[in-house]
Amino acid sequence: THRGERDKARAPEGKQVMKEFHLQIATPDGIRFDGAAESLLVKCEAGDVEIMAGHSDLFSSLGIGRARIKTADGIKLASCAGGFLTVAGGEVKLIATTFEFADEIDVDRALAAKAGAEETIKTSRDDLALEKAKLKLSRALNRIKVAEQK
Repeated sequence: THRGERDKARAPEGKQVMKEFHLQIATPDGIRFDGAAESLLVKCEAGDVEIMAGHSDLFSSLGIGRARIKTADGIKLASCAGGFLTVAGGEVKLIATTFEFADEIDVDRALAAKAGAEETIKTSRDDLALEKAKLKLSRALNRIKVAEQK
């Protein structure tokens, strides 16, 4: 029989079994996820990329955006900014500058960061400070958006 048919036959009624891969997510603060995943959707510099079992090898820098991890237990959303994604030999590693699961985001802190960045953008004449404020605003808006989707 076809492999997909075998997987379906063993799955609980109404559920299709998806292949899994090993996913590890790390930040400067430590390991944020280390386990089996069915898919990872993440914002890379070139656009959204979805990784599934059997994905070809890949190296990409990460942008600022939402990450979605699908496991056998369900879907987890997170805010992700900066870093890189590697897929090599079936192993997937996401090394992020910041990575916060939706239920861990401090919305008040994100709103304060948004307000501070907006104020800097309005008043700054310094190009470097302006660029940093724009990045800070983008990260804050992403954290707020992800927190609202939890």
